[in-house]
Amino acid sequence: MSHLAPLIADLALILICAGIMTLLFKKLKQPLVLGYVVAGFLASPHMAYTPSVMDTANIQTWADIGVIFLLFALGLEFSFKKIVKVGGAAIIAACTIIFCMILLGITVGTSFGWKRMDCIFLGGMIAMSSTTIIYKAFDDLGMRKKQFTGLVLSVLILEDILAIVLMVMLSTMAVSNNFEGTEMLGSIAKLLFFLILWFVVGIYLIPVFLKRCRKLMSEETLLIVSLGLCFGMVVMAAHTGFSAAFGAFIMGSILAETVEAESIEHLVKPVKDLFGAIFFVSVGMMVDPAMIVEYAGPIVVITLAVIIGQSLFGTLGVLLAGQPLKTAMQCGFSLTQIGEFAFIIASLGVSLRVTSHFLYPIVVAVSVITTFLTPYMIRLAEPASNFVDVHLPQKWRKFLMRYASGTQTMNHESLWKRLIFALVRITMVYSIISVAVIAIAFRFLVPLCHDALPGVWGSLLAAFIIILFIAPFLRAIMIKKNHSVEFVTLWHDNRGNRAPLVATIVLRILLAVSFVMFVIGGLFKVSVGLVLGVAVLLVIVMILSRQLKKQSIMIERTFFQNLRSRDMRAEYLGEKKPEYAGRLLSRDLHLTDYEILGESAWAGKTLAELNFGKKYGVHVVSILRGRKRINIPGASVRLFPQDKIQVIATDEELNVFGDEMGKVSSMDTDVVEKSAMILRQFRIDENSPFLGKTLKEVGIREKYHCLIAGVERGEETLHAPDPHEPFVEGDVVWIVGENDDVYQLVGKNDEIVDM
Repeated sequence: MSHLAPLIADLALILICAGIMTLLFKKLKQPLVLGYVVAGFLASPHMAYTPSVMDTANIQTWADIGVIFLLFALGLEFSFKKIVKVGGAAIIAACTIIFCMILLGITVGTSFGWKRMDCIFLGGMIAMSSTTIIYKAFDDLGMRKKQFTGLVLSVLILEDILAIVLMVMLSTMAVSNNFEGTEMLGSIAKLLFFLILWFVVGIYLIPVFLKRCRKLMSEETLLIVSLGLCFGMVVMAAHTGFSAAFGAFIMGSILAETVEAESIEHLVKPVKDLFGAIFFVSVGMMVDPAMIVEYAGPIVVITLAVIIGQSLFGTLGVLLAGQPLKTAMQCGFSLTQIGEFAFIIASLGVSLRVTSHFLYPIVVAVSVITTFLTPYMIRLAEPASNFVDVHLPQKWRKFLMRYASGTQTMNHESLWKRLIFALVRITMVYSIISVAVIAIAFRFLVPLCHDALPGVWGSLLAAFIIILFIAPFLRAIMIKKNHSVEFVTLWHDNRGNRAPLVATIVLRILLAVSFVMFVIGGLFKVSVGLVLGVAVLLVIVMILSRQLKKQSIMIERTFFQNLRSRDMRAEYLGEKKPEYAGRLLSRDLHLTDYEILGESAWAGKTLAELNFGKKYGVHVVSILRGRKRINIPGASVRLFPQDKIQVIATDEELNVFGDEMGKVSSMDTDVVEKSAMILRQFRIDENSPFLGKTLKEVGIREKYHCLIAGVERGEETLHAPDPHEPFVEGDVVWIVGENDDVYQLVGKNDEIVDM
């Protein structure tokens, strides 16, 4: 008998247990995550009555891979543009919940006398609600269409990204064992630097790479390339001091902005499900029944802290965001559980060896309990809000109503605010890219140039290449937004604005000069005055260079095209409204889609014949025909059945147009009877108008919309008519057509042959 590796035997045991528990929990309509945890408990050495995993170290490696795939898949579902769309209410609520729950977790842990790192990790574990469990609970309870669920899902999106930030901060604290404010600020600054750098460079390069290789990409190659990019970013993140999960999430979020995102997500899902199952099974293997009994008190206390804390702080956060009390309580009660991220943060503490051995099983037990209670807490939200509303003092109720209505009004952003925000964004992004280019060049390019050209010539070559690479970014820092609408309006609006506006230009020029001085000063040992003079001269050349201007514009245009590529594809296919549609609303105009039905009287006609603009005041912007889009169609373009037309008009005009479309697409009540096809025959006699005429001269198809099926002449059998042979007396003509048309034709002839 051949020897079976322990890893394969352990994997077989894990998958068998996971498969059985999956079926059982699916039958019980419970989250599969809990089934995997139970499967891990059954396969663990703590369960004496079932087979146990032999090599837990190898399983832990597989579990680490599972975390990478989970975060990669989460990144594919995430989009940085979603942060902008979730709105201020979700941002305020999510930040309030996470901050307060972390403090609550630290307080609870401290009350038990646990060490400081256990308390901090506990706070991080109970701060994040479970996206998977809440999604499933809303589906099971039929609440996905409720108004408050949209806000809950927005809060969960933000919690996911903040959880990644929290993991990075916890990793930094665990490694350095330093809790000073300066250390934390340094870690956050490092996180922001690499986050912006990887995102900007990734969005610029990866979509271009995938686009050029699209013809070579089968499903297999797309999967391998995607996983290669994922694990490449994992290695890069690890080398820069971040967790592997952070790198996987970043690459997933970059690929989420590409056209191939949905295909990648579909291909990665089976792999993610496999390794994710192994991860959650490994979580269950950490559960020790004896330890749960020993720490039953902390488990109960932490469970109550999660339920009460999330209900209270979730409600408070949503109230602070300006939502009504009922909506706030429904959101707060929906967030009363912990799940995937609690396990991931717990495994992070274990892998870094900074948390105690009892914390992992405690968190798993709390997660199981709160997950089972989630549907009941969601159902309890409405009666609880009604109870609070009845017993709330009248003064408080009025205050909450005024606060909710007041915060929903949007303040118009000032020109200064918009301009400063844009300048800070541009300066930060391009400065980070310039710093990265300089750092990489000094690490790799400068030694290479010195080896190739010793002495000052090597330094000159290196300086030339570095400044050439960073020149487009430095020019963008200095020039961007100097001719924008905000800048020009502020300049002409008030003379007092001109000094601050000039100051913004001067500061950005000084920043560019500083970059050039750093490069020159790092390569040449010369006086500061000479370095400054050369730097100023080079900066002036950058400002005046038209070639750099074109290059800077092309770089930015490519970046934003890549960033919007997925949205542009959705707009092209009609799956999403174009960006300009939102701007039309301020002019009381709307962009609406209509489908040309097969039975519509408009099908087959040109836009010139239909003349929508003159008749209804409606203008056709685009025609969507399958996967083809015709923008600004001409008057000669013909509409076909199943075409989707996008039109612009006011509400009143669209209502009239929609009513008319309904009329031309409706079937007449007697359309069935009118469309019935019949077969009749008549004889050509001496009085027939068809006598002596050919089929072509008679024009039966054109004039009467009928078809001659055949002609009988004398003893001849029924045969197809010759279009050039005239009809003779005695011919029996067989015709097919609609009922009215046939009798109109037959009426031209006196003699009808009975059939």
